[in-house]
Amino acid sequence: MGTFTIATRESRLALWQAEHVKARLAAHGHEVSLLGMTTRGDQILDRSLSKVGGKGLFVKELEVALEEGRADLAVHSLKDVPMDLPEGFALACVMEREDPRDAFVSNRYQQLQDLPQGALVGTSSLRRVVLLQALRPDLRIEPLRGNLDTRLRKLDEGGYDAIVLAAAGLKRLGLESRIRAVFEPSEMLPAAGQGALGIEVRADHAAVAQALSPLAHQVTWLAVAAERAVSRAMGGSCSMPLAAHATLRGEVLQLRGAWGDPDQPGRLVRAEASGAVGSLEEAAALGTRLAEELRAGGAR
Repeated sequence: MGTFTIATRESRLALWQAEHVKARLAAHGHEVSLLGMTTRGDQILDRSLSKVGGKGLFVKELEVALEEGRADLAVHSLKDVPMDLPEGFALACVMEREDPRDAFVSNRYQQLQDLPQGALVGTSSLRRVVLLQALRPDLRIEPLRGNLDTRLRKLDEGGYDAIVLAAAGLKRLGLESRIRAVFEPSEMLPAAGQGALGIEVRADHAAVAQALSPLAHQVTWLAVAAERAVSRAMGGSCSMPLAAHATLRGEVLQLRGAWGDPDQPGRLVRAEASGAVGSLEEAAALGTRLAEELRAGGAR
């Protein structure tokens, strides 16, 4: 059995995710320790991610720790992982997905429809901005950065009428009671990989990848492979107002995508594709096809 070190960000949610992987590996007889780190994404809180380098800011320091041999694996929220990893790194495992939906969180209102005209909603995501604008063009939507606890505190201090967060993070931290409503994918399509955990390793560390294989969830992996392929084909980054979500029914993967234009509130391009998939390559090909349909509809 192996002895492994997990590189992790030090937010409460990131530590929960790392501890979850640690417990799963320990159940298979491995010895596991954590290496807590602060990333640039955690440090820069006064600007939106799309303006300071994207979600890769949350993974770079962890990759340096892998490269230098201080850690053997890094646990990420998959929606924070760039679509193309640097040379020498690999996504070795995708674990079973938690709830992929977005959550409406407010101290005064039960759901989005209850917000008064011109209410202030906080979100860190361009995807959520364009989808919220399509649902409620009258709302004021302003950036909201920081880890999950910081965002909730800003809401509680009266800075916003409501905020939109990933349901998965709230559920993992036992904060499900803060969710007033969840947005069904038909209303607000999730981000590629939302709710799933991805584990990154050095590509030449076959023993680590082998130890992670019992933790992988193939149904989730097929779905997120298609979603991430949409984003990759669109040049996806967090400066891209893009949503992609897939579900597997039997052997058929059903994939939906949406693209919005922040400069034209309410304008959304939507597309759907489905097909039988038996491999990650086939799932990715479906995602590429959906991206072509989005571009044909005017997405850019």
